[in-house]
Amino acid sequence: MTYRVVQWGTGNVGKHALAGVIANPDLELTGVWVSGPAKAGQDAGALAGLDHSVGVAASMDADAILAAKPDCVVYCSMTDNRLFEAVGDLQRILSAGINVVACAPVFFQYPYGVLPDELLKPVEEAAAQGNSSLFVNGIDPGFANDLLPLALAGTCLRIDQLRCIEIVDYASYDNREVMFDIMGFGKPVDDIPLLLQPGVLSLAWGGVVRQLAAGIGVTLDTVTETYERIPAGHSFDIATGHIAEGTAAALRFEVRGMVGDDVVTVLEHVTRLHPDLCPDWPQPAERQGSYRVEITGEPSYAMDLVTSSRNGDHNYATLVGTAMRIVNAIPAVVQAPAGIVTALDLPLITNPAARNGKP
Repeated sequence: MTYRVVQWGTGNVGKHALAGVIANPDLELTGVWVSGPAKAGQDAGALAGLDHSVGVAASMDADAILAAKPDCVVYCSMTDNRLFEAVGDLQRILSAGINVVACAPVFFQYPYGVLPDELLKPVEEAAAQGNSSLFVNGIDPGFANDLLPLALAGTCLRIDQLRCIEIVDYASYDNREVMFDIMGFGKPVDDIPLLLQPGVLSLAWGGVVRQLAAGIGVTLDTVTETYERIPAGHSFDIATGHIAEGTAAALRFEVRGMVGDDVVTVLEHVTRLHPDLCPDWPQPAERQGSYRVEITGEPSYAMDLVTSSRNGDHNYATLVGTAMRIVNAIPAVVQAPAGIVTALDLPLITNPAARNGKP
């Protein structure tokens, strides 16, 4: 069966998702939505970084794109600085009877117990109205902290704690707004950025610890958060700008799922912009970074996932992985019951259509 697909956004993740849609013979690209005139009118092949045209031009006309009634929209629009607008986008698409796979807003990965009703209910109602489904995923939040840990959990007699850790050098991450404005790197350490405002970590990653708990049959009492920021000991440059000595250059945070006083599920990030920072913090399996799953129980496990690509570094590889996690889920999401679906609801997602993976 062939599924008709629209690519919505062609930025850091979206361009890889677009290439994935073009490469998959079971997917037919029917439209590409872009947010500005600089990309409007360009062929999808160029926007995906390919050396050939595919005959589909990008457009800013959302009405026309949705009027074509695709089976699914691959939603990769920037959401960190426009959450309410993004939620409105999802409502519009779902209520039109079109399924959505998306890399954000991340709190829809598992929104239950995380989102207030005023954000959750309108999206659920839109999906019910359109008889459509929404799946939000990626690598983190995504398969590094749902698919992988829950697969290991299925081999345990007992689980005392399930911890997922991202340990990554972000120096090459090419999004200045995320790095400086949202995460607060390069800013004074007493200047609290958006990400570290009270409740934001739990909004972004609370769904991870709640989904892990649901996956192992545990009901959490509370979700808590904690963080630590470390300044740079010397000045240096990263992909998106300059980090001055004394400004924020390393961040470690935890979002913890609690049962009483026991920490049962944990999402932890250890983020450095230079490898010599915070040597006492957890170190990755490879120099640039890894995703780690630790299960304390019977048996206990420690597993590291290291990403790489012939076309770029670890950050490039994780962007491709994020994109393909949602693109490859399209058939399962289209066939799923209406509503918000999570990794707990879908079958195992593979990609039998990939073949050689060439667009």
